Amino acid sequence: MQQKIIILDFGSQTTQLIGRRVRELDTFCEILPYNKMPEDDPSVIGVILSGSPYSVHDAEAFELDLSRILGRYPILGICYGAQYISYSQGGRVEQTGTREYGRANLDYIDTQCAIFKGFDEHSQVWMSHGDTITAIPQGYQLAASTDDVKYAAFANEQQRVWCVQFHPEVYHTLQGKQLLHNFIVDICGSKQQWSAASFVESTVSELHHQIGDDRVILGLSGGVDSSVCATLLHKAIGDHLTCIFVDHGMLRKNEFQKVMAAYHGLGLHVIGVDASDKFFSDLKGVTDPEQKRKIIGRDFVEVFNAEARKITDAKWLAQGTIYPDRIESLSITGMTIKSHHNVGGLPKEMSLKLCEPLKWLFKDEVRRVGHQLGMPERLIKRHPFPGPGLAVRILGDITRDKVRILQNADDIYIEKMHAYMMPDHTSLYDHVWQAGTVLLSTIRSVGVMGDERTYEHPIALRAVTSTDAMTADWARLPYDFLADVSNEIIRKVKGVNRVCYDISSKPPSTIEWE
Repeated sequence: MQQKIIILDFGSQTTQLIGRRVRELDTFCEILPYNKMPEDDPSVIGVILSGSPYSVHDAEAFELDLSRILGRYPILGICYGAQYISYSQGGRVEQTGTREYGRANLDYIDTQCAIFKGFDEHSQVWMSHGDTITAIPQGYQLAASTDDVKYAAFANEQQRVWCVQFHPEVYHTLQGKQLLHNFIVDICGSKQQWSAASFVESTVSELHHQIGDDRVILGLSGGVDSSVCATLLHKAIGDHLTCIFVDHGMLRKNEFQKVMAAYHGLGLHVIGVDASDKFFSDLKGVTDPEQKRKIIGRDFVEVFNAEARKITDAKWLAQGTIYPDRIESLSITGMTIKSHHNVGGLPKEMSLKLCEPLKWLFKDEVRRVGHQLGMPERLIKRHPFPGPGLAVRILGDITRDKVRILQNADDIYIEKMHAYMMPDHTSLYDHVWQAGTVLLSTIRSVGVMGDERTYEHPIALRAVTSTDAMTADWARLPYDFLADVSNEIIRKVKGVNRVCYDISSKPPSTIEWE
């Protein structure tokens, strides 16, 4: 039986990050709404309570019946989770009027406390809360303090409850992974058996048993998720998988041909569909970003459905849905945060059953599974690419000529990023989470080429570093690299006479421009 940590989500922006940190400790975890704790699941070895945007004093604050978990499982309360435990167990949480945010140092640590085993003196942590715990419940002991926060951590080890007001899951808590290891491995007793190899072995077996000799259809995008999904399914069911790859005309330069060749190299049966005429026709004159997305999404479903109907013996639809897609599709209040962009809208008369073999994986785990399956490095390490493609990287209306300009500029940028080697002998591309070019087709600027005056478009380069795309910082690319890329684009791409570099982070900006 697979061991499991349950993370009860109170709406924190870093809940997914907690999950990723747990998985990095080779332990399976499941993120659930705060009020969906499973009953009598023998695979659960511990529970983590997340942070929250709410104060425990807010009328709309999320409340949990702690009697369902206290004394039954080891518990780690983080930020709001810690405050809620204190507040509901007779401690005191006060609104100080001052938000405690940023780096802090633990100037007192109870070295006998189980979650602080191996900690250094004055270990740096990250605070992010408005309320402060000013008194802890009876039976609990102080475990750590900072200059400003007396109860930075406290515990009731007899009841197996540990609470921290800082965030061990974030990068700036320098020994956060140590704290989580102490809780998950030492306290909860994780055997650390969750790995890419074990996932492939168990999933292939499950898929073979679940699907048998049935036919499966999968919509490919050329991205990591759908590609790994296809390879995993192919390993399980072989030629019973049929893939459909739709070219909407706004892929990267020669991407359709390159990706089709890569898929055939993996032994996949792929139907390639060039539907670019339909997409360009329906997008003619459209400038609103949301409208572009809706048209492309609608047309994609129509084209995919038309091809899928031809496969009359299909019984399953496979999708490369990953765990963050599912978490983000519904908030804990039931309101949609964002819909994931996998294939949807198949006609009801097709009566296809849904197969999502990657539905428990985070993005970095998907890549590890790809490695385990022996997929090509270049396919596994591909940066995220928007479903609508270059359409949302062109400001203004979409034409074939504008797509050509952007494809050529983007190809120069990405290929030079692959070729530029860093001191650790890896490419610059591997140091960046996502990179791409943006055509500012609504703007023209004056330039001089030779003895001629030009009046052409600017190109913006975008590159960010991130772990999960929830937040992102602009990548500090080397100046010599930027100079080389700029010179090459202006020299070789007709229609461009200026190159800019986007140095805005997310938030407040987004990774994509539209």
